[in-house]
Amino acid sequence: DIITIIDYSKSSVEKRFYVIDLKSESILYKTLVAHGKNSGDLFANRFSNKTQSHQTALGFYVTGKTYIGSQGYSLQMHGVDTGYNENAAKRAIVIHGARYATVQYIKLYGRLGRSFGCPALPPEITTPIIDLIKEGSLIFSYYPDKEYFASSRILNFYQAANLHNAAL
Repeated sequence: DIITIIDYSKSSVEKRFYVIDLKSESILYKTLVAHGKNSGDLFANRFSNKTQSHQTALGFYVTGKTYIGSQGYSLQMHGVDTGYNENAAKRAIVIHGARYATVQYIKLYGRLGRSFGCPALPPEITTPIIDLIKEGSLIFSYYPDKEYFASSRILNFYQAANLHNAAL
């Protein structure tokens, strides 16, 4: 019933992390989110699934368990888009809070700080968001990348299914 969409086509100073209730068709959270330090500065425009890339990865994820780690309360993300984010667990890509993902940081530096590839949220709302989307919720990390849209197995499966159903 809940889906999270991260719209990396937007600037890091814009609210681009959306938690959506599909039943009520309402946005539960719309907030800032940091991207990987090697994905870009103000805008994310480079993405990677490789370890040590310090880049954000595109595609679909399923949320896992919570834990307390070096970044505090965090949420595991399991990449399910082969070729784009299946290394998320190996790369320790998780949702966590960060002081560099705040309006105050933007006021000081003109952009959000950047992570090692994790979607980092403002600390004051990290816990309620994580508690809402933990253990089995879908996350879509979006950017209008033509290669991704042409080769994502998940997107192409649903496009093929829709074309098949439309032909019936």
